[in-house]
Amino acid sequence: MTDPLLRYLYLDMNSYFASVEQQEDATLRGRPVGIVTVNRPGAACIAASFEAKRKGIGVGTRTQEAQAICPDIVFRPARHDLYVEYHHRIREAVERVHPVHGTHSVDEFSCRLGGRDRPLSAAMALAEEVRASVTRDVGVAMRCSIGLGPSRLLAKAAGEMHKPAGLDWLSPEVMPQKLAGFSLRDLPGIGRNMERRLIEAGIRDVQGLWAMAPKHARRVWNGVDGERFLRALHGEDIPDPATSTHSLGHSQILSGPNRYPDGARLVARRLLIKAATRVRRGGFFATDLSISVKTRDGHRIARATSFAATQDSFTLLESFAALWRTLPIRQPVHVGIMLGGLTDRAGHTADLFEDRPSGTSSAREALCARIDALNQRYGQDTIVFGERPREIAPYTGAKIAFGRIPTVEEFRD
Repeated sequence: MTDPLLRYLYLDMNSYFASVEQQEDATLRGRPVGIVTVNRPGAACIAASFEAKRKGIGVGTRTQEAQAICPDIVFRPARHDLYVEYHHRIREAVERVHPVHGTHSVDEFSCRLGGRDRPLSAAMALAEEVRASVTRDVGVAMRCSIGLGPSRLLAKAAGEMHKPAGLDWLSPEVMPQKLAGFSLRDLPGIGRNMERRLIEAGIRDVQGLWAMAPKHARRVWNGVDGERFLRALHGEDIPDPATSTHSLGHSQILSGPNRYPDGARLVARRLLIKAATRVRRGGFFATDLSISVKTRDGHRIARATSFAATQDSFTLLESFAALWRTLPIRQPVHVGIMLGGLTDRAGHTADLFEDRPSGTSSAREALCARIDALNQRYGQDTIVFGERPREIAPYTGAKIAFGRIPTVEEFRD
């Protein structure tokens, strides 16, 4: 076999949240650790250390169940600001060895390999150098798996082959045989629903997926994404499609003290204020607001409204209050808000009845920006927009989510 020509190095930190806690507290190393949103009875794990995973504890395991499985498990409340800090430290450690080409989550990075780094032996040596830099400069508890491949998809899949702290490679020359032990769900980008659709289409394993025709993939994925996935699986370097921000929002599971109609309103209101601050920081104007509420019986209630483009929290709160009054809410357990129709300053058009040029801030928008600056300087909630929830959950509006890394400023809003 000829030496494969590789284009990507993909680094994935192992059990990231728990590893950060183990790095911060040496007494946790080698012990089962569960990360929870709040450290209280009945909380669910949002992450677990490898020691806990080996005992069957994972995302969604309740604390009581985890303790029954593993009596010596230690729980720690999530510290999203700390995990973002470590994210930047890891990136810096990687970039001391090789430039980062893509940041894909709080604990995943990819590097695009140049000519001399593309041969297998050179790429493997570079991967070991990257790993050593992370261990030396970030910490001994910060283990990572690294994959190499001609496409980012294959590089990421290679990194999934051996955890923790694995290193492997994939290329078309060894496919699909080298992934014979993978299920469809083991491949990055294939979740439960896509697996179901593939099985319904007669594709039951990686070998079948490898042999799939591009037109068939388009039908299963209901679009060009299927062909893009298949081409990347075959090692083709497929560039990401151009994207733009059209909306942003926040959601939150209500804690016990806030699980009543007015408590839900106050939490949703706070989420809106956080989102409005992000809109201003990004230089956007919003034209749509939507609210959703999930109730204990599983129902979801949603409402939406539109208005002239604005980044004014006062205007948004007025629209929110009018919209909330239309929601018939009983026994709420989860709320979410979304600001949509986002345009930047270049695309902003002032309303006919507004006394300001397009692309500029109104007097009230400028006031809101000054409030943002005071909170950044003196700390979160130095100035608040009126009412606050009975219980304020940690990191409201600034939690790490799939594909989104909060900025440092969001923890001070």
